[in-house]
Amino acid sequence: MVMRLKLPVLLGLALAALPARAALTESDFFDEIPVVLSASRLSQPLNEAPAAVTVIDRDMIRASGFRDIPDLLRLVPGFSVAYTRDNTWAVGYHGLGDAYSRRFQVLVDGRSIYSPHFGSVHWGDLPVAIEDIERIEVVRGPNAAVYGSNAFLAVINIITQSAAQARGALASVQYGEEGMAGLVARYGGGDADVKWRVTLSSQNRDRFEDVGYDGSGDPQYLRERSRTYFLSGRTDWQVNPRDDLSLQWGVSDGNWHGGREGEVDEPGLQHSSASFLHLQFHQVESADREWRGQVYYTRNRFDANSVVVAGPFVVPVDQYLLQTRLNLDLQATQRLSETLRMLWGLEWRRETVDSPQSYYGSGVLDGELSRLSGNLEWHVSNDWLVQGGAMVEHHYYTGTAVSPRLAVNYTVQAGHTLRASISQAYRSPTFFEQDGNQVYTETGGSIVETVVIPAAIQLSPERLLSREIGYVGQIRALALNVNARLFSDRLYDYIGSQKLQTADCNEPVDKCFQSLNGSSLDLRGWEAEVHWRPLERLDLHAQYARVRIGYRDVVLDAQGSIVDDDLPFSAPRNNFGLLASYGWGGGWQASAGVYRTDGVMWLSDGDVTEGYTRVDARLARRFKWQGSDAEWALVAQSIDNRYSEFRLENVFGPKAYASLSVNW
Repeated sequence: MVMRLKLPVLLGLALAALPARAALTESDFFDEIPVVLSASRLSQPLNEAPAAVTVIDRDMIRASGFRDIPDLLRLVPGFSVAYTRDNTWAVGYHGLGDAYSRRFQVLVDGRSIYSPHFGSVHWGDLPVAIEDIERIEVVRGPNAAVYGSNAFLAVINIITQSAAQARGALASVQYGEEGMAGLVARYGGGDADVKWRVTLSSQNRDRFEDVGYDGSGDPQYLRERSRTYFLSGRTDWQVNPRDDLSLQWGVSDGNWHGGREGEVDEPGLQHSSASFLHLQFHQVESADREWRGQVYYTRNRFDANSVVVAGPFVVPVDQYLLQTRLNLDLQATQRLSETLRMLWGLEWRRETVDSPQSYYGSGVLDGELSRLSGNLEWHVSNDWLVQGGAMVEHHYYTGTAVSPRLAVNYTVQAGHTLRASISQAYRSPTFFEQDGNQVYTETGGSIVETVVIPAAIQLSPERLLSREIGYVGQIRALALNVNARLFSDRLYDYIGSQKLQTADCNEPVDKCFQSLNGSSLDLRGWEAEVHWRPLERLDLHAQYARVRIGYRDVVLDAQGSIVDDDLPFSAPRNNFGLLASYGWGGGWQASAGVYRTDGVMWLSDGDVTEGYTRVDARLARRFKWQGSDAEWALVAQSIDNRYSEFRLENVFGPKAYASLSVNW
């Protein structure tokens, strides 16, 4: 019944429950409001951010029992999460979810993880251990004014622990059903000026049952066993009282099984590797000015080779893919007066992609982009805060674009803030959308199948005009925090695909696909998250989102059909989550998560999957062992329920695992 209440009614009830304003002071509230960094790159209390931000902290991560980073996004309103197949994940925000997660930016300590090839996020070989994550900040809504193109629907910033927060040794082991096993070992040391940590991880997974059934009832033999190793490190150097440096590095290596037998584009043996080097510096020039800069290099390689017999043809499959990124950026924060603060930044990036089978005859593709951004924060009065800024970006495909944002925050009374904002964001086409030429040839070199051909013309970037009204509030008498927003987004020039007949693409078998700019969409709805702590030992986080997608205008493809005509069905109408934890004496803690989603149409290679309710539970105890801090835990997932994610044959059932960690 609560979920049927309209947001304005909820806000009205919340404000009505407030005691008289004279009885409250700002310090009663603001000392409990988290400080966030990702909304504007300025350190701000949550109620002063120009956008809605969800913070997933270490306590929530621990209570959830999740061991894969994409699963943690189930705790954020509006997010849909599914494991697809072939060791990839699908993540959508307000719908539009596919196997590539193309419409939001993912950062690790400010380093972009967004793939220039598909636009995907390589969650499987991301060299970040759950134990090393300090918190995850999710900006719910476009943030291109700060992070540029591809910070389109949302921004996910994974913030890891500093070396100072990870002193000493840690060992954590997990073992459970469905081939689940993991080992994490970490050690941190150093002195007053230089501190460091090194983390080693080995993770085994087997996501779902080996045999599933598609819509026709035919059995699908699925192989998803994977083993992934990574080694990462961080060194923090306090050069002097004003200057500090941070160096991070990581390498990963994965030996995976995947796909279905006999499928040309789903080879069973896969090898994935990744590496990065990331240097950051920070200088406090004065009380009013500070500088930050970073340079990083990332490299992702994927190999999947096999030989498939397709009718009379013998087809060698070589899914070699190499992606690199070199990025440099600099930003300065300047306090101009007691009420005015400014941030400006410069960024340059070069990206390359090499995949002979995906870019047939094209060789290595590369591109450079440059960015200039500026943002102002003006405290007009104690109650009014105005923030505005823009990003000017020159992209190697789409040229120059400007992404502005204006936000106004009004404190109704201490601890209760309303926000109105309007912004524009762009998403540039990926290498594969613009120039993808996916071809399979027989051993003699003749083309057996053409899957994708390059776009016929230069694609326009997707453009999003976003308007929202938000509310951030605390009701101390009820120990209740609320973070809610109404949104109305308009998406122009959606980049979709059309199916072409054999004559259009020299296709000897059946058909091929080509990217094009399609329809314009309206995305409207509301979402809210609530943190309630009625007792010192009881903690509850709840989130809910209601979304509707509709066509504003439609574009027809070469066959006279609406381009990607399933877009309105890609968002679950209702999406709900609840995470509750309770601690009692002796170090015991029990937690439970309930995650409900309506049916959804997953795009690209996905299916229409039915709605489901998933219930997880965790029982843990912290204790002392040989003078060290230790914890054991038992986690049960999807208790007494089986459901499909992304594809009908991807059936997930009940499973459990145990874990033990020791920190000394």
